[in-house]
Amino acid sequence: MKLTIDTDSRVLTTENSGICRDFPLYSREAFELISREWVRTGWAVNYYFTLSWFGRPILQLPEDLIRLQEVVNALRPDVIVESGIYSGGSLLFHATLFEALGKGRVIGIDKHIAEDTRDAIAQHRLSHRIEMIEGDSIAAATVEKVHSRVRQICSEQNEKVLVILDSHHSKDHVAGELRAYSPLVTPGSCIIAADGIMRDLTDVPGGDPAWSHDNPAAAALEFAAAHPEFEMRQPRWPFNKSSLEQNITYWPDGWLWKKTGCGENSDSR
Repeated sequence: MKLTIDTDSRVLTTENSGICRDFPLYSREAFELISREWVRTGWAVNYYFTLSWFGRPILQLPEDLIRLQEVVNALRPDVIVESGIYSGGSLLFHATLFEALGKGRVIGIDKHIAEDTRDAIAQHRLSHRIEMIEGDSIAAATVEKVHSRVRQICSEQNEKVLVILDSHHSKDHVAGELRAYSPLVTPGSCIIAADGIMRDLTDVPGGDPAWSHDNPAAAALEFAAAHPEFEMRQPRWPFNKSSLEQNITYWPDGWLWKKTGCGENSDSR
């Protein structure tokens, strides 16, 4: 698709298969079209490799972190389980939210945890809220260890668990993680399959044509179709005085909410 932005006439024109459409430049439709290309271009130039949280690299799109913060504030989980640690920035992000809430712990999982990451987390003032488990996130021993720790932490009734899958991003691996960790998710909470944006990056520098079908969103969509106890939707915005409706995100079709007994999710209230 070809996009043409004319700031003089304030029109955005799309051309796709010979069909042209015009949109007011300062409209919701134009914003969504421009945002999609901004995300794709930003990924290609490694924008997400420019960010840190409390001194540790955090490989996330800022809007995804803000939306996650909104969910954590509304849901107030007791435990966040995250696969994929990298340099520990995300673990510190979650721990910061928990510290502000005065409750909560984070369990991070990674196949290999670098010594500098271990040391940095151990020496951080929020280390008391973080536990790291080294191992393949879909290996039986790792899964059992995580389940055991969550059972120990969540010993009281009504405690809530939120899960984020952000390790290896092949469809098969994410499908395995969904099977392994979805049972931990408490009703009203969610499991997030990160980086489904891969399906929109097949033609950008560094992308791969195979990502059109081999991506986390594909695994999440199949999981949702086979598990009616989960509902797929982006988190609802607690504040919106715009005409916008869609997140700018690296996590499309990644939010899977476990239904409550009455068919509602707690963040809707």
